[in-house]
Amino acid sequence: MSCSSCTTTKLSDTQQHILRAIADSPEACGSKEVAAATGLAAKQISCQITALKNKGYVSSPVRCKYAITAQGKEALG
Repeated sequence: MSCSSCTTTKLSDTQQHILRAIADSPEACGSKEVAAATGLAAKQISCQITALKNKGYVSSPVRCKYAITAQGKEALG
């Protein structure tokens, strides 16, 4: 499955929303937590997290858990 915003370099509104939810989490969080925080569907979260990881904005310190990187914090401003 592919989505158009997974391949663009600029952050979409959805990606910003997801990145903000990850940034606001006190610890690494899973897609279910991100989905609950954003109200987005799990499949959409998965696609966008992959895109954010490819851009270097999100890391996966533990399997299936995600945390914002310094570069991701910069992208949010």
